Amino acid sequence: MNPKKAAVIDMGTNTFHLLLVELHENSFKTIYKEKIAVRLGQGGISKKIIAADAMKRAFHTLEHFSNLIKGEGVKEIFAFATSAVRNAENGDEFVISIKKRFGIHVNVINGTEEAHMIYEGIRFSESLDENTSLMMDIGGGSVEFIIGNKTDAFWKQSFEIGGQRMLDLFHYHDPILPEETAKLNIYLEDKLRDLIQAIHHYGPNQLVGASGTFDTLSDIYFADLNVKKSKSEKVFHLPTKEFEIIAAKLTSLDKQGRLDLPGMIPMRVDMIVVASLLISYILKFVPATELVCSNYALKEGAIAQLIKRNQVVDSFD
Repeated sequence: MNPKKAAVIDMGTNTFHLLLVELHENSFKTIYKEKIAVRLGQGGISKKIIAADAMKRAFHTLEHFSNLIKGEGVKEIFAFATSAVRNAENGDEFVISIKKRFGIHVNVINGTEEAHMIYEGIRFSESLDENTSLMMDIGGGSVEFIIGNKTDAFWKQSFEIGGQRMLDLFHYHDPILPEETAKLNIYLEDKLRDLIQAIHHYGPNQLVGASGTFDTLSDIYFADLNVKKSKSEKVFHLPTKEFEIIAAKLTSLDKQGRLDLPGMIPMRVDMIVVASLLISYILKFVPATELVCSNYALKEGAIAQLIKRNQVVDSFD
């Protein structure tokens, strides 16, 4: 019997991801993957709308994704949207337009669902052990935090403080000014009270970062070591002391200086400053000696759900 094929479309606030996979009993094989910096939140996220230009970029990207899905003969599509769409006043209109244009139903997931799927993705990467970890995924619109281990998530919450929001609120100068950094830290102290309380309660001693910013930070670290990252690896380790050196560079350089860093990719060059400052803030509360960087995140969590769903269907066949 041929394995089932599926497509996952992750419509993030900053980046759209397409993942075409073959589903197996407890694993998957990637047929094709692509990510495009759509910047859906740009120009509208602070006003709670999806801007017209951002919508055009989204439609253009989804047309491209749709053609690839049809070309591969994939019938099962799991498309989902996160913070930028769930908080936009014209989010419903946007989702309806996608259905009409491309025949793709978009699930607008809430923050709790997003955090749970990220946990499933991180667990799928085998980043976790029996120790209690704080997991985080820094999106453009929201940041998800989960506290748990390889068997269970004890606590999870989504905060609408993503990279694009922090960028709009605090990063007016390049390099970022010390007073902007100070204001960002005051903002985080206010917004993350529930998280800090949960950290004190559960006492995680490891920090696991999912995808995006953490991929780029580990890319910079390995490029500095002159070591090529293996594409087959799902987990990378970045010593905290090395992260602190990289973060200091990122906050002291202007955009061109950051672009010139080996390992930097253009789609991350703006948000990585505020994202690094967020990680630095979190490390004040978690005694982690390294950042565990999981290649798997939200979209792999969606695949984990598809595999479970197909196992249930198969058991009735």
